[in-house]
Amino acid sequence: MIHIFKTTENGLTVCDRMEDNAWIHLQDPTKAEVQSVIDHFTLEPEFAYAALDEEEKARIETEDSQTLIIVDIPVVEPQGVSFLYNTIPLGILLTKNNIITVCLEETSIVKDFMEGRVKKFNTAKRTRFFLQILYRNSSKFLQYLRQIEKATTQVENVLYKSMKNRELLQMLKLEKSLVFFSTSLKSNEIVLEKMMKTPSIKRYPDDEDLLEDVIIENKQAIEMCTIYRDILSGTMNAFASLISNNLNVVMKLLTAITIIIAIPTLFASFWGMNVPVPFASMNWGFWGVVGISAAFAGVTVYILWRKNMLK
Repeated sequence: MIHIFKTTENGLTVCDRMEDNAWIHLQDPTKAEVQSVIDHFTLEPEFAYAALDEEEKARIETEDSQTLIIVDIPVVEPQGVSFLYNTIPLGILLTKNNIITVCLEETSIVKDFMEGRVKKFNTAKRTRFFLQILYRNSSKFLQYLRQIEKATTQVENVLYKSMKNRELLQMLKLEKSLVFFSTSLKSNEIVLEKMMKTPSIKRYPDDEDLLEDVIIENKQAIEMCTIYRDILSGTMNAFASLISNNLNVVMKLLTAITIIIAIPTLFASFWGMNVPVPFASMNWGFWGVVGISAAFAGVTVYILWRKNMLK
């Protein structure tokens, strides 16, 4: 799908054709739609198709008067009753008079610009516009990282009460999400650093300040991601030890109960043999055997209790 916008005196306006100073956004486009944009702007085909590969790495390339910037952006993928935070590539192509963005799916970052939730952006000011996209991207990473931290706390509270596989799997998904975020944020950082040294991207004093803000936001997101990964990793290790310890306690208790039950069984086996045994001719023989086995079982319970085997 192709979306075309242009900033006019009336604000952001939807256009029905591609023209100068317009923003063209390709969202999960067909080959015909991509080819139409390539033909109209005489784009490098590799630049137009790059962001449509889910495995594409963040990078910046320049060819003639065209510059391709690929960054990773965060997305949320529902998975049953839980969710997974992941990243997908977003391609930003800067031509002489236009800015073109390419993405595999609808994202909140691009949607915010489309719906006018981002103020003071102009499709004609290409450099400032794509820097605003990058700034919004870094802010979105920070927002999702805070959501991951809250989700981790909620899962921890549930795990304290009940050790279930569902909560542990949620913790694993959150840890996996942080790995994705950490890798993508570091790749974006390399792109931002290279952007400062790329002469083909024209920058003005205000743009320099915005680029610095983007770099600071990205570094903050990296630091937060690292901290949350360390906390979550430590929490997972702690719960793994706790689960192992709980299993040992249960096995210890079951072993103690087995020993206690084995004593009456042992007496019953001896007196159940088809040979002469003590108390066989006594009227109180049965109760005598029961009392002796109960006494031995009681002594065993006391010994196990003193050794903390029943706690």
